[in-house]
Amino acid sequence: MSENEKKTTATDVYAIHGADPEVLAYAMAKYSRSALTMKESLAEISAQRAEQFLNTFYFQYGHRSIADLAHIPFAVERLSLLAAIELVDEQRWDGQERSTRYQNFRTSGWHTPDLGTRTAEFTAAVEGLFGAYDRIGAGMLAALKGTIARPEEMKAEAYERTLKARAFDAARYLLPLATNTSLGQIVNARTLETQVSRLLTSPFAEVRELGEKLRLAATEPAWNVHQSAMKVLCEEIGSVDAACGERATEALLRPVKTAPTLVKYAVCNEYLAQSRRELAAAAAELMKGAAIAAAPVVDLIDDIESLEVELATSLLYPNCHYPYRQLREQVDALTAARRDELIALGTKHRGRHDELLRAFSAGRGFRFDILMDIGGFRDMHRHRRTTQLLQGYTDAHGYEEPVCPGQPTLAEAGIEAEYKAAMEAAFAAYRSLRDSGVAEAAQSAQYCLPLATRCRGMFKMDFAEALYISELRSGVAGHFSYRRVAWEMYRAVAARHPSLAHLFRIDDVNVPVDLLKR
Repeated sequence: MSENEKKTTATDVYAIHGADPEVLAYAMAKYSRSALTMKESLAEISAQRAEQFLNTFYFQYGHRSIADLAHIPFAVERLSLLAAIELVDEQRWDGQERSTRYQNFRTSGWHTPDLGTRTAEFTAAVEGLFGAYDRIGAGMLAALKGTIARPEEMKAEAYERTLKARAFDAARYLLPLATNTSLGQIVNARTLETQVSRLLTSPFAEVRELGEKLRLAATEPAWNVHQSAMKVLCEEIGSVDAACGERATEALLRPVKTAPTLVKYAVCNEYLAQSRRELAAAAAELMKGAAIAAAPVVDLIDDIESLEVELATSLLYPNCHYPYRQLREQVDALTAARRDELIALGTKHRGRHDELLRAFSAGRGFRFDILMDIGGFRDMHRHRRTTQLLQGYTDAHGYEEPVCPGQPTLAEAGIEAEYKAAMEAAFAAYRSLRDSGVAEAAQSAQYCLPLATRCRGMFKMDFAEALYISELRSGVAGHFSYRRVAWEMYRAVAARHPSLAHLFRIDDVNVPVDLLKR
């Protein structure tokens, strides 16, 4: 074999940089129908040809996997914590958000929903929580310094930084859902399309506006990190050779739209919107105003029900505030015909290209009904290999207090009364605004709920993921809120499957930790 033949038959691997996302998606899609190399395909594809191809194969023929090939980074800044939770609620999502542990959120500002004449009441509630956030943080930091001496080998800056992080862990419970945050995400265009559509369907006005801004960001020219440097370069080239300068400007400064074709038709998802309304009504009719039953922090659901009962219960669960067991008991008592009617509600409004509601992801081995503070939930929410059914925010479940073995309690720090007063005031403001009669008051009032507020969610997963979450989230460097949840997940699995308990490399969260180690 000649050297030239060896070169043409050898495996070739190369990274690709500089292609527009939709152009690159078209070039990769061509592998299925063309023998051209990637370099050859990219050399002949224009943005216009990519748009024509995607309009035909993506929208007309429904080849949605093509959009998986276009990946787009976004910066999303100055959105509320509530909106951030809604934004990242995707199973195919990668990103990073500001940390409440390492940053002081006092200066972040907050989102104010449209509450008309009740806006001043909302502002007072939020300002009250931020004031308590300052005082609880300062009080806990003073208590930590009074309890833990700085080791001689530890620098003063590291000592201060470490204890501040511990104090922020306690103070974050006071942050309202209105608090501004920022995040970055990298998603493929298919996830982006469903994300935008889902956001546009939200009952929250801020989230609907966010969906529109995300759609515009994908269809308008993207911000170019090299814009300033390239502009100077093009001007320098043009000063020497005007024609060459024009070509350089066209090549280096042309506007790049990241996904102008793939998300241009993203609109409010009527299937989701109408299903949500009808399932909420069905849940209310089924439960008839029953009191919410007491439930543990983590409840590992048994497998006694049929798939039909699980589907019907799962469809109702995100549209009410009841524990899964309590809801399942009522569903199980229904006739088979009525259960079938409930399941049919989940597909009644489904369009040709709509994915099934998340609740149809049933039959998973481990199902954890978890009741925890919103702050800790935000960390658990990141586990994408689970199916998560999330209930709305409410004051019905009460709130958590920051308790960490080895760390001063609120009472020991002398700030317990301050903490409880702030929580009760926030809940009172929430109820007052919720019942105010202002348009979308039930949604807008939720922005003044603090992160200490308990929320409920169902996490469905396989054994490997249950082990992974238990091990990762029980680690001593983690926040004590989700450490407790991870520990209870482990205990629940160990109780049901004792022969598998030894597989978990778990840290007992009840053992006091070294607060100077992260």
